[in-house]
Amino acid sequence: MNRLQLIKDHILSRERNMAMPATQPSPLTTHVLNIAKGVPGANMTISLYRLDPVSSVWNELTTRLTNDDGRCLCLITKETFIAGVYKMHFETEKYWNALGEISFYPFVEVVFTVTDASQKYHVPLLLSRFSYSTYRGS
Repeated sequence: MNRLQLIKDHILSRERNMAMPATQPSPLTTHVLNIAKGVPGANMTISLYRLDPVSSVWNELTTRLTNDDGRCLCLITKETFIAGVYKMHFETEKYWNALGEISFYPFVEVVFTVTDASQKYHVPLLLSRFSYSTYRGS
């Protein structure tokens, strides 16, 4: 299957998944895309942390795996999602090793500030073995 077909299938899969509600809607989601192969980053471990503003200690909130579509939809509940500084820790080395490849980055950490917990935050990770990029999506 060529790369364009993989990307097309991924987009169509996303549209089908968007029609299905998540079991626990989360105000914070992520999506890992392996841009080197043009496929979702499936089965990647992601840990979510929140910074304690008093002690400056990162408190782990949850650890999840991305699904077959590279998405992690249930990171945190609306009840526990509050304004603050968060960190998503992506286990990239384990992901690439499972594919039989070596990664330059053993992990990727994305730190961001939530100022309005009533909004939805989507923080994708675009990944290859030697680079990564992230942004606030919708």
